[in-house]
Amino acid sequence: MKKKFPQLCSINLTFKKKNIATKINVKSLPVGYQSIISNGRFAIVGDEPITGKGTDQGFSPEDLILAALASCKVNTVRFIARKKGWVIRDVDAQLELSVKRNPDRSLVSTVQVALQIEGDLSDEQRAELLREADACYVHRMITGGWNIAEAVPFAEKTAETT
Repeated sequence: MKKKFPQLCSINLTFKKKNIATKINVKSLPVGYQSIISNGRFAIVGDEPITGKGTDQGFSPEDLILAALASCKVNTVRFIARKKGWVIRDVDAQLELSVKRNPDRSLVSTVQVALQIEGDLSDEQRAELLREADACYVHRMITGGWNIAEAVPFAEKTAETT
């Protein structure tokens, strides 16, 4: 009998000025905490480290948050430099997350960010690119308000939709 893996998570993001919607589908696998994470066009493997009883065969949820932030910062630097006609080469990012648990079980996350921008830039241009990186949309999204709905079961498929 072929086992079906249920969709575990869907995320839809909508922004006011731009109607950007993102939907992520996650399917659990029977090994460790492995899952296939897909946006419908691309897929990656998610997992937990061995210390968390996973198999360490994919990105952890924390890795994915940092990857989204780092990617946005790098892409923002490249976008602004192109827009202004500044010639840059590689843009690299290193992010490190530390999380502190408060006595009330709430969490305080601190992310250290280092960016390396290769190119013949003045100090002012480099400073402007770093400021723009800190204003990228994922940075603003993470530091802004979140309304996360409570999890509900998937809706039953009707005969019309199958």
